[in-house]
Amino acid sequence: MTQDLIRYDVLVQEALRGVVRKVMGEIAKTGLPGEHHFYVSFDTRHPGVRLSGRLRQRYPTEMTVVLQHQYWDLEVTDQYFEVNLSFSGIPERMHVPFNAVKGFVDPSVEFGLQFEVITEGTEAAEAVSDGPRLVPTEPSIIPIQPTPDVATEAAAEPDASPAEPAEEPPAPDTGATVVSLDKFRKK
Repeated sequence: MTQDLIRYDVLVQEALRGVVRKVMGEIAKTGLPGEHHFYVSFDTRHPGVRLSGRLRQRYPTEMTVVLQHQYWDLEVTDQYFEVNLSFSGIPERMHVPFNAVKGFVDPSVEFGLQFEVITEGTEAAEAVSDGPRLVPTEPSIIPIQPTPDVATEAAAEPDASPAEPAEEPPAPDTGATVVSLDKFRKK
């Protein structure tokens, strides 16, 4: 097989990150239309990610935030997004470079993207990961299984952010199904 000197894998990732950038830019200007809302997962260790010490301690490797009911001052540039969110009633400002984004899901329309995290200053195909490395040609639309209401818990508790499954205490049985973003990731 011929070596890919054009680096289609990197071009595809950048194009799909452009989708996230464009969607979030529009939302920053106009707000969320209809039932749209987003789960955005990112690597908290990535250079340029700015979080409070409290959040960095709680989410040392990865964090997923929900942009749905209570977020403020969403700012989107070509390189990063910044947003104010509330965690347990405490307002927090976070700065996330798009290269740190690992996943983007809009469960209202069953759409999701998964990325490798690209560290600046390294070869673009090198990724930061805790486990098995994703194949670079797989930054694609990920299938989302329909559920009764993926964001039921987030909608009921807009101040809460989804936690990593190992850190989350068992939720009381409310009859709704809350699905972890990890369920959508390819293993």
